[in-house]
Amino acid sequence: MLRRHSEIFRGVLLAADLALVGASWLGAYLIRFYFPAPLGVPDAQPYLLALLLVLPLWAWVFRSRGLYAPRRTDSLVAEIAEVAAAATTVVVLLVVATFFARSYFFSRGVIALFWGLSIAVVSGARVAARQVLRALHRRGRSLTAVLVIGGGALAEQVVDRIREHPETGLRVAGVLCESPQPPRVRGAPVLGKHEEVKRVLAESGASQVIVALSREDAAQLEPLLAELEDELVDVALVPDLLHVATLRSSVEDFDGLPLISLRAGPLVGWAAIQKRVFDVAISSIALAAAAPLLALVALAVRLTSGAPVLYAQERMGLDGRVFRMLKFRTMVLDAERDTGPVWARRGDPRETRIGGFLRRTSLDELPQLWNVVRGDMSLVGPRPERPVFIEQFRREVPGYMLRHKVKAGLTGWAQVHRWRGDTSLHERVEHDLYYIRNWSLGLDLRILLMTLWRVRF
Repeated sequence: MLRRHSEIFRGVLLAADLALVGASWLGAYLIRFYFPAPLGVPDAQPYLLALLLVLPLWAWVFRSRGLYAPRRTDSLVAEIAEVAAAATTVVVLLVVATFFARSYFFSRGVIALFWGLSIAVVSGARVAARQVLRALHRRGRSLTAVLVIGGGALAEQVVDRIREHPETGLRVAGVLCESPQPPRVRGAPVLGKHEEVKRVLAESGASQVIVALSREDAAQLEPLLAELEDELVDVALVPDLLHVATLRSSVEDFDGLPLISLRAGPLVGWAAIQKRVFDVAISSIALAAAAPLLALVALAVRLTSGAPVLYAQERMGLDGRVFRMLKFRTMVLDAERDTGPVWARRGDPRETRIGGFLRRTSLDELPQLWNVVRGDMSLVGPRPERPVFIEQFRREVPGYMLRHKVKAGLTGWAQVHRWRGDTSLHERVEHDLYYIRNWSLGLDLRILLMTLWRVRF
């Protein structure tokens, strides 16, 4: 029954896509040549005939990218990004095909409009479909019963995730686990042991199995899969990697071989481009707006403590690369001549006359906007440390070096929670790793607003 419903779903989705794509192609033609008034209108027949190429091409590209498979657990943003990428592929292939045909050249305006319209209408239709399905799921309609196999922390997380996301349409029918058997796992009833999987499937009506065995039960995986081999249920495996996955984890296909990344940084590809554009735009605007303040602070430093006004200090950034971070000078010259490298502290006797004020108000950090423009730093990220201290820190704090998987920041998640300067190193690292695991442009913006609020008040 589940497979039949899946095939119906794929067929309806494909038919809806093709109808919307055809409408987008014809709409692009009408907008280009008839809006706001008819102008140089070419014969419509080649554009109508082009649908014989556009529609099969669309279906092939979207099917090859898995966009007609049920995507219960994928995020909506990820699906829209996939739609945009697939539509771009279709347009590129269309341009290439018409270039080699050389018999007719379609209007570039039509192709550009088609690209934008197709992404907008297909994404909009999928958003609407998701909202309808989610509304049905929340009302307990069209649910898929899931049997979870495993009794440890991993199985508990699977049950929790299903409960926290009713919009996926999944419902926990029960759990199978070995002794000692609790009556329930996170509220889900325990229906038996692993070897009873056939009986439980028949009695519970579950049409999907999620295997979430702990490391201790890993030897039972093959017998379980053998038991499930002739059952008409979908089977998914959640590997027990909680003890080794320290950053964002992902699964890639390496020529048919699943490759699980345990410690991948979040800022690669499109995400890295987004963050870089955001950094350059905001830091450039901030530099221009703060130019009078920068000049005033520079003049004050020069008049009270002489030259140099700026101080460049080596810090460690992305992937362990060392760069020179700029600050307004707040210490006397050769401040570490007698002590060697040491932490600065509140009321440090080495501070210049206005050094304490600049440090308390963070005005000494403003020149780092130039480090952001140059690409040494980001607006938001873990605060960079001096290489001379890092060997000590990495010995004291497990996972300390993971904070260098992203660019160092002018401000960060730890700083807006008041873990800065001479505070708990463990707390700062925990906050930095939370930021890396949960990065988004929205989180960056939130941290910047929290920073401005704390500086203001």
